[in-house]
Amino acid sequence: MNRLGLIRHGVTLWNQEGRFQGHTDITLASEGIQQAEALASRLREDEGAWDLIYTSDLSRAAMTAQIIADALGLKEIHFDARLREVSGGLLDGTTEEERVSKWGEDWYDYVTTLGLETEEQSVRRGLQCIEDMVSQHPGKRILLVSHGTFLSYMLNRLMPNDPNRPHLNNTSLTTLIRDAEVWQCELYNCTKHLVDIS
Repeated sequence: MNRLGLIRHGVTLWNQEGRFQGHTDITLASEGIQQAEALASRLREDEGAWDLIYTSDLSRAAMTAQIIADALGLKEIHFDARLREVSGGLLDGTTEEERVSKWGEDWYDYVTTLGLETEEQSVRRGLQCIEDMVSQHPGKRILLVSHGTFLSYMLNRLMPNDPNRPHLNNTSLTTLIRDAEVWQCELYNCTKHLVDIS
């Protein structure tokens, strides 16, 4: 039985500005560092609950993972580009207002021509990454630090019977357990560690 902890990275300046981040390498804002530290403290209270940590190689996820790994005493962080956010192509760096200004109110109808990675493309690389992790570390409890849209797409595939989930918050923790090839959700989008952060 494998246990998987899905974590969305801490908040960035572009999150705060409403900009599409995609593969652009944005670091955590000071608030995002505080969020990651709060999550790390929470996870440390669960002593011995996690064996490994994997992360997207983009800075906002990697910084979040490093803060958590340090708190948990995990000596190695596994970086994997397959855990990156959905690539936005020409959308990267833009706000909704800028997208409407450039491509019109119906800009989303043309996202493939603008270079947005499809859900199927994202899920394909993500599922392969998870299968590789599980096969390499059978029975282990693995933390996975990644990105909001990417993780939402993955959950759509891993939990297809629950399509109306809210979008994941920054540094939220979602835990899944796989038994007999089926993933079951234990905890979804939990941010109780952020209560004291203003």
